[in-house]
Amino acid sequence: MDMAWIYLILASIIEPCWVICLDKSENFKKLGWGIAAVVLVLLCLYLLSLAVAEIGPGVAYAILAGIGAVGIVIAGHFIYKEKITPKRILFISMIVIGIIGVRLVSGGII
Repeated sequence: MDMAWIYLILASIIEPCWVICLDKSENFKKLGWGIAAVVLVLLCLYLLSLAVAEIGPGVAYAILAGIGAVGIVIAGHFIYKEKITPKRILFISMIVIGIIGVRLVSGGII
């Protein structure tokens, strides 16, 4: 796998992590969580910038947003006990199909 795709996957995994840290910071009242959120968002953007240089901004951001959205829904289920309903599964599946489609038409193998 090309390094740009590895950077993009890492950035996509980090995205839900910084969102959770941001929530845990309670509007930066809990400084440790706030600092973690800032560090993770900067790391996410740095990795995304490395991926964008080769993959292109449209494809890279679409994949980042899709994987990040799926990741935060999964994290929400386990961390915040949010329910995953059939409708949510349907729409999450549509996001995953979209990610696969973007990857396929961008000239790479899944």
